[in-house]
Amino acid sequence: MGKQKAIIMNKPLAYLQEVLSSYSEDYALSKQILQKIHQQSEENLLPFVYSLNEEEVQFLNDSLPDEMKHALESEDFPRLQQLNEVYELL
Repeated sequence: MGKQKAIIMNKPLAYLQEVLSSYSEDYALSKQILQKIHQQSEENLLPFVYSLNEEEVQFLNDSLPDEMKHALESEDFPRLQQLNEVYELL
């Protein structure tokens, strides 16, 4: 049996994917961004951020502060840190 290559997703993108999954039924933009996340195979966040258009960046700039606030209130500091990493690059 051959070895399967494990797909290791960047942690900030994994958290972002989780957040956007809750929006996917409501927002077409979140679906677009999720598709871009799934296309990423690199550990570096920059190619993902550079792939976003203005509308997607604005959507994340509007959404992430609320998600980070919720993570802080829930004392989910790893989630807060990972989402903040994405937010800072936007």
